[in-house]
Amino acid sequence: MNKDYILFVSLRLLFSRRRQTLVSTLGVAIGVTAFVVMSSLMLGFQKHFIKQVIDLDAHISVKPKYDYDEERILRAVFPPQVLIEVLGSRPKEIRNRIENYRDIIERYRNREGILGLAPHLRGNAIVRYGPRDLSINLFGIDPELEGEATSIERYLEERGLESLRLNREGIILGKLVARDLGIDGPGKKVILIAPGGSSRVFEVVDFFNSGITTIDRSRAYIHIRSMQKLLNRPNEVNEIVVKVADVESAVRIARIIEEETGYDAQSWQEAYSNFLQLFKIQKTVTYLVVGAILLVSAFGIFNILMMTVLEKKRDIAILKAMGYSGGDITLIFMLQGLFIGLVGLILGSLWAYGLQEYLASVEIDLEGLVRAKGFILDRSPLYYAGGALFALLFSWIASVYPSRRASKLDPVDIFRSGGV
Repeated sequence: MNKDYILFVSLRLLFSRRRQTLVSTLGVAIGVTAFVVMSSLMLGFQKHFIKQVIDLDAHISVKPKYDYDEERILRAVFPPQVLIEVLGSRPKEIRNRIENYRDIIERYRNREGILGLAPHLRGNAIVRYGPRDLSINLFGIDPELEGEATSIERYLEERGLESLRLNREGIILGKLVARDLGIDGPGKKVILIAPGGSSRVFEVVDFFNSGITTIDRSRAYIHIRSMQKLLNRPNEVNEIVVKVADVESAVRIARIIEEETGYDAQSWQEAYSNFLQLFKIQKTVTYLVVGAILLVSAFGIFNILMMTVLEKKRDIAILKAMGYSGGDITLIFMLQGLFIGLVGLILGSLWAYGLQEYLASVEIDLEGLVRAKGFILDRSPLYYAGGALFALLFSWIASVYPSRRASKLDPVDIFRSGGV
């Protein structure tokens, strides 16, 4: 039969139930809108958080390995067949330092897949400004190498790492640390007090604003030589940060470094595994909700087509008597389902685009895990492609059974029963 007639008959049967068709189309449109917008919001936040974290922190962090066997001494005394259980022990005193850090940096500087390495001396300190004291995580960094291993300079507001190169008594404060201390600009003097009681005066030379609340509220940077003097740990470091070309290869490279150096090498995936697991759960819940919406719309399509089959048996019998084959009848009803899915897809995509534009224009101060001046959106076209795939797939699935049911109707039986 002429395909134009098949399309005409399909649309004619579909628009004979206008209200139900409209409801099902709106269901598909809402599902597509929800899929695109929720994906854009959720993955936009996740990508922003991960990018900020792995840019500001290390792709790989190399630290001294703490490997304390509580039963080591007892095993040396008693034979292997003796059962040993240690109920309590004093923690082993270890030197929190990397002995040969210069050799490690030189060894891996030109290794394939590694972009840069930099030494850190990390510790805790109290920063005092006037009557205010704050506990902070203090990082001693080498300004010459830090830019190769992290992207901290991207988040500095004033002169960047150059300020620490020129002034070894300078300090870079997290934006929220400065806010909590009441410091609104560079040039202010603060006192750093180390855990051992030693203290030194530093000048605020810059602020870093990563947008990650927990980092900006607890972190400060000084020159590594000043940090060594403050902690009375001359020429010592306790961390080497590594930047890799492909962030997804960080786990593999970390394992290689760990095996070759004997130090603990932790990738960013391992360091933030809790957040990554949380993001996976969040993504699963989001897609379950969107899937439920699309499933409801699919039931609407199924209901329309089944009711059409049941109510239009006589018309289907006439079509078959006119020469329409079972395949033509199947195609007529499949086209109805796909038409609803396609119109719903187009409408939902337009709604999603408009809603994204609106959310992008909303200016609100968000402060939680991250800080932003509005909604963080990822405007990837892949979300529209995913919405299209799911909409058309659900529409096709919903139309399969009614189409096959219609194609198997026997016109002789229908005419004998009076079309019932």
